[in-house]
Order: sequence, then C-alpha cells, then structure tokens
Amino acid sequence: MAKPIVSLMLLFQLILFFSSCISTKNSVYLNNATDSSYLKMPVEADNLIQNNDILSIAITSLNPDASALFNTTNNLVISSTSSVGNNSQSSGYLVNTEGFVQLPILGNIQAAGLSKNQLKNNITQMVLDKKLLIDPIVNIRHLNFEVTVIGEVGHPTVINVPNEKISLLKALGLAGDITIYGKKDNVLVIRETQGNKKVKHVDLNSKDFLTSPYYYLLPNDVVYVEPNKDKVASVGRGRQLVPAILSGLSVVVIVLDRIIN
Repeated sequence: MAKPIVSLMLLFQLILFFSSCISTKNSVYLNNATDSSYLKMPVEADNLIQNNDILSIAITSLNPDASALFNTTNNLVISSTSSVGNNSQSSGYLVNTEGFVQLPILGNIQAAGLSKNQLKNNITQMVLDKKLLIDPIVNIRHLNFEVTVIGEVGHPTVINVPNEKISLLKALGLAGDITIYGKKDNVLVIRETQGNKKVKHVDLNSKDFLTSPYYYLLPNDVVYVEPNKDKVASVGRGRQLVPAILSGLSVVVIVLDRIIN
C-alpha cells in the first residue's frame, strides 16, 4: 500500500509545482542595461518645501552668544521610525498650513514652495539686512523625509531617510525587495507636490530608469508594487485545485486500502 501512496504524493507535488511556475521574463532588474556611463539625472524641480514639512533650521556665526538667540525655540519634537525599526526623536520647525515657519527674532518667513537653498539664502539675507549677525551660516534639513513602500515586497514599510537621499532601488531593498509575484515593469510611484498628486508608472526592467527623475525618491513618496498575473492566477488555481486534489487523494487512498486489505 505504501508504494501507491508515495506515487500519489509525488504526483500531487508535481501538480503544485507546475501550477505555480512563474515566467522569468520580467523577473530581473534593468535587463537591457549595458556596461556604460549614464548621464547625471536632472534635479527634480518638485523637491520643494511643502506645508506640514518639519525643518531643522540652525543659524550660527563667529559669535556663539549672539547666534544662540536664533536657536532657542527649535523645539518641536517629533518621533520617527527608521527602516531598521529604531525610534528616533528630532526637533524642528513646522511649516504651517499657510506655508510659513516662525523663527525667533525674524518672525514668520515664507517657506513652502521654495527649495532649501532658496530659504537658506532668504534667511541669510534677512539676518544681514537687519545687521543681527556677521557672516551668518544657515543650515536647513528636512526632518520628516519618509517614503512608504507597499504591495508585493518582502516587508512593506515606512522608511525614514536621515541623509535626505534615497533611490527607488534602495527603498525596495530596504523593504525586502520585490517578490517573485511583483511587477518590476510597472511599479507605481505616487508623489504629492503642493497639494497635487502625481502618479508615475516606472519600468525597472528598462535602462531608461537610470536617467529617470523617479530614480531618486522625494519626501512622502509612496511606492506600490502591483501583483502580476501569476500571483492572481496561482491564488485562484490554488483555491480551486488543492481542495479537489486532496479530496480525490483521500478517496483513492480509501479505495486502495480496501482493495489491498
């Protein structure tokens, strides 16, 4: 009796194997890329400060006592979770719903719609015009630079980016990479700029991705990896075939048991 049962189990495993086979045509990254140097990507014009951003703004000079007056209320504390699960706390200035940040002595300053360099230059000029400091140095950083990766990846997650620069490939790597059921040729990137949402489908199989403005992600980008047809089909086939096969095997085993005995 053992021999027929073993044969049936092997047959069952073969059916499952072939029913779950996945085409490898689109399973690799950059499959048409060649050994070459690629042009530097243009700076993304949408990388601007937006409402509800949290900024670290430090104003320093050769006179530390005078500079300290500008940094006394940089104390909006926020908590964030990094890609490795570590909690961290930072302090900064919130860009309010009207697009302003409120700085000590300088008051309300327009921030939304500007790049960090533009805001830095504006603050520096204000300090010089009011003769508050000599040779002021202004440093600005985003404190809420986060990207979200969801869909057919190993570990859907929200990634905190302290160095303010992350590529789409790195974000996918930190999220456990695209699974064998994910579409590498149709990854969706959702980007919000000044209240407007922009949706872009990115082909990671193409070498053109290396020069795409979506190669690097921006704050609050959402990356969604869509499941491919094999995933949908395998789930449907599995739900239909497995119960039927198990039921059939049970009947065959019972019949064989009665014949042999």
